[in-house]
Amino acid sequence: MCDQTFIAVTFGACDSCGKASPLMNIYIKNEPINYCSFCVEVMAWQGLQKGETLASLKQESENLRRKLEEERGKLTDVELHQVAEKVETVAALSIKTRRVLKGHGNKVLSMDWCKDKRRLVSSSQDGKVIVWDAFTLNKEHGITLPCTWVMACAYAPSGCAVACGGLDNKCSVVPLSLDRNENVTAKKKSVAMHTNYVSGCSFTNSDMQVRGSLKQNQNHLCRLLFAGYNDYTINVWDVLKGTRVSVLFGHENRVSRVRVSPDGTALCSASWDNTLRVWA
Repeated sequence: MCDQTFIAVTFGACDSCGKASPLMNIYIKNEPINYCSFCVEVMAWQGLQKGETLASLKQESENLRRKLEEERGKLTDVELHQVAEKVETVAALSIKTRRVLKGHGNKVLSMDWCKDKRRLVSSSQDGKVIVWDAFTLNKEHGITLPCTWVMACAYAPSGCAVACGGLDNKCSVVPLSLDRNENVTAKKKSVAMHTNYVSGCSFTNSDMQVRGSLKQNQNHLCRLLFAGYNDYTINVWDVLKGTRVSVLFGHENRVSRVRVSPDGTALCSASWDNTLRVWA
């Protein structure tokens, strides 16, 4: 019977043979038809005569289940490597060193871009934090901390402050001024004390909140991955294909940090050779 058919047991005259007996009220499309048990058995026998055996019904059910699984399979996720097989290979890259920023007296341990896509902040093992103009190579601000090994630095979203920290177990915020001759170090404020050294820091979407973790961007869909290595190189990887598409040479010591600019047009790398390089 179809999904619009159901049975209710009552007593009365059969609509088929006319005998008064317990009835099975069969409702087909909301129209009641009263059949006795004998007529119901006859209907079942007629169904068997048409070849509707239990085995055939099981086979039909299995076929429907298989079709349902096939339709569900069309909607499920696929493996990344299966999608990558249909993607074109990345064309040859022509990334070169465009700027070399020199000024630190020891290993450069961290750096960050300003949202204006022009300025950089870097921290070093020499105990200094430097704010750079990446276009002109000028040092706009120099901040001296009471300890060496400044292992973390970050630019505020507004570009009006930087945060830094390291072996002093503190996360400090330094407001920046348009007057390059002003001593911004005197404005430094410690906003957090830790029980151990600070290895990373970043601002949230506000200048008023700093977190002790590396910055994470989830708004960009990126295919290229830049990775710095101890062999002084930066490898460029195609994350879809899982292949290396280029190797960048130039640093003379370990690459400690790489960051892509906010607009994705440039890359900055920090190294233990005391320099930063801007690639594009």
